[in-house]
Amino acid sequence: MIGRIQGLLLEKTPPLILLDCHGVGYEIEVSMPTFYDLPEIGSEVTLLTHFIVREDAQLLFGFASIQERKIFRLLIKVNGVGAKVALSILGGMTVNELMTAITNQESDLLIKIPGIGKKTAERLVLELKDKFKEEQIKITSNKEPTILEDIQNALIALGYSSKDVVTVTKELATDKGLDAGKIVRELGKHIQGGGGGQPFFATAGGKNPDGIEAALEGVKGYLN
Repeated sequence: MIGRIQGLLLEKTPPLILLDCHGVGYEIEVSMPTFYDLPEIGSEVTLLTHFIVREDAQLLFGFASIQERKIFRLLIKVNGVGAKVALSILGGMTVNELMTAITNQESDLLIKIPGIGKKTAERLVLELKDKFKEEQIKITSNKEPTILEDIQNALIALGYSSKDVVTVTKELATDKGLDAGKIVRELGKHIQGGGGGQPFFATAGGKNPDGIEAALEGVKGYLN
């Protein structure tokens, strides 16, 4: 079992990346959250992995966090959910959103993920709710972050990573008129980057972390 891999990032075309480890190139399929967190080509990368051997292929999957890999391993144990579908699920919801939806038996939320039908969603809820408890995975509460926390998290992501996910809760997007897509597009200019997305979910990139202070100043406009 290959549980961890470290090497030079040679290529990245979602969901595949190519990692050079001592002269050997490893093709690794990664989740979209992990892909967004990857550094630039030519940088060193360390990933946790899950290795699958089939009659017709040997597949290596990579993850940025232990929690994400744990969820992936639980997902592929569900009847009818293979590795590809599991990656799609991880790309359609955050880990916390997924765990909350399943423990609350909200299969209607799972159906919104591409490739997930009603029967699969119901099966996920049925088979995983108890397994989350058995594995003692901590389910994050539904406590809403403050406006400042939402925007600061977005800016930190923009300033210290080349590709990050920015999230603003649906309640904040509705009640306060916040839009994650607009926030990252506007404040991303300070770090020589940009992005876009939905009001409560957006991605952005930047290459100038020195601009984070100017971006933080821009937060004040969203707090009024």
